Amino acid sequence: MKVIVTGKDGQLGQALIDSAPQGVELMATGRDQLNLADAGACRRIVLEFQPDWVISAGAYTAVDRAESEPDLAMAVNAGAPGAFAEALAETGGKLLQVSTDFVFNGSQGHPYQPGQAMQPLGVYGKTKAAGESAALRSLAPEKLTILRTSWVYGPVGKNFCLTMLRLHRQKAEAGTSLGVVADQVGCPTSTLTLANACWAATARHGGGVLHWCDAGATSWYDFAIAIGELGVSAGLLNETAQVNPLTTADYPTPAERPSYSLLDCTSSRQALDLQATHWRSALRAVLKAIPAPTS
Repeated sequence: MKVIVTGKDGQLGQALIDSAPQGVELMATGRDQLNLADAGACRRIVLEFQPDWVISAGAYTAVDRAESEPDLAMAVNAGAPGAFAEALAETGGKLLQVSTDFVFNGSQGHPYQPGQAMQPLGVYGKTKAAGESAALRSLAPEKLTILRTSWVYGPVGKNFCLTMLRLHRQKAEAGTSLGVVADQVGCPTSTLTLANACWAATARHGGGVLHWCDAGATSWYDFAIAIGELGVSAGLLNETAQVNPLTTADYPTPAERPSYSLLDCTSSRQALDLQATHWRSALRAVLKAIPAPTS
């Protein structure tokens, strides 16, 4: 099986490379190999490599910066998957488009089903929703899998977990506290479990919309506390800093975020034949994969 993976330098891209099944002929592309804002380049790479699958893991993920760079975010998050889909429609290949909980507005207060209508709040969510729609316009349903996920983090890259480990260390040493938003609810998703779900999706028959996140629910505040506590247990921290709960109003950001973005993954887990991993167990596995500090 020939597979193009985009975003090879990102946290999910690296997890996909590390967990690629035996026998996969992998072309992993990063910014140096493929400019996702260049739709023509995205089409050409598919036409030249003729992959069985494109796993579209690369994206414009700077949620707040997207508010001031909407054209670039749209080119990457919608233009690239649209171009992949157009080319794959010619070659007969399939697309796995990684999407996000930000395509929903977070107002309903119970988990979102895969078939629900999208109502994004900000530029990032709107561009990811546009990416789903662009792919759907060109590919037959059985050739397209959209996999939405939430609160992604892993042992490498830039993410909330690694940021919190750094802040716990710095604040504890300085004897100060940190504040984290407590009124946004969702579920953290490890790149380790997410990569497995992506590869499982390439092995299943048929397309459609899937939801994949780890099991359970939490707030950013509780997630930050767990990162500190489990970080000490994993030998990554000597002690934790005090974490104070903030409201969204206390911590204004350029982009509005959904206050509740849990995804219902029941049908997707059945379709992929994968068991759920609670987010705390997934967090332990991620922390175990992070090298202990040398000083």
